[in-house]
Amino acid sequence: MRTEGDHGYAAMAETMESMARKQPGFIDFESARSGLGISVSYWQNLQSIADWKANVDHQVAQKRGIEEWYSWYKVRVCLVEREYEFTKP
Repeated sequence: MRTEGDHGYAAMAETMESMARKQPGFIDFESARSGLGISVSYWQNLQSIADWKANVDHQVAQKRGIEEWYSWYKVRVCLVEREYEFTKP
C-alpha cells in the first residue's frame, strides 16, 4: 500500500523499470494502478530474479520503498505455466 504523496516514487519506478529491462534474463514488465497497485516483472529463471534483487541500485530503491513509499507490500515469485490472450478484431 502506497503512502501519501510521490516523494520521488514515480521517477524511481521509471528508472528501475528501465534498468530491469537491461538486466540479463529480463522478459517483460506490466503494471496496473487503481487503488491497489500491482507490478509484475517476468524473468527467465530464478537466478535472473536473484541477480535483479541483488542489484545495488535496486536495493537502494527497495530501502526507500520501505522507508518512504509503502506502508505494506507483498512479493510473489511464481512460475508461469502457460499464457494466452484474446484480442477482438
